[in-house]
Amino acid sequence: MKNIITISRQFGAGGSTIGQAVAEQLGFYYCDKDMIVRAALESGNLTPEEIRFYDEKVPKEFGFGQSLFDFYNKPLDERLFNAQREAIKKVAEKGNCVIVGRNANIILKEFDRTLHVFVAANERFRLNRMKGKMPNLSEEKVLEHLHSVDKARKKYCKYYTNTEFGNAAYYDLAVKSSTLGIEKCVELICNAAK
Repeated sequence: MKNIITISRQFGAGGSTIGQAVAEQLGFYYCDKDMIVRAALESGNLTPEEIRFYDEKVPKEFGFGQSLFDFYNKPLDERLFNAQREAIKKVAEKGNCVIVGRNANIILKEFDRTLHVFVAANERFRLNRMKGKMPNLSEEKVLEHLHSVDKARKKYCKYYTNTEFGNAAYYDLAVKSSTLGIEKCVELICNAAK
């Protein structure tokens, strides 16, 4: 049985909901962004303000002189990524966990007993889900936010892992929640893990 499950997802595709349901059905620990950020904060190297500001942002210098930073003078967001990476590894070492986001599939690629999942959905499905979660925003603003988060995740993944977000080569299983539905995605992931 695979006892470390990572879930990467398009914004609004239901990856967190699916991850929580998978963890519940398998009796696994559920770990998401908030828990990973909290663990990174507990490392003592960063303040809450620094974490909030730099979370999932690529350095402005991306592509322009990034090699000028030496090991001891890394930009803050790189320190945040490293703290999150260590937090993810600590969770994974215990096993029996579902980890959502944070490029955990790449961070844990050398770990045994892993199942790396990507959750996708068509834009209409994602837009409708997020409109329900952001009722005070216009459809146009929700769609703008959806595109912005997708773009940021792709950039973040490329910058920190040198891989392509959503590329099938980096996952064991891909599910499309807009076609299959949330419950079927949960079932497929649980069956694949077993």
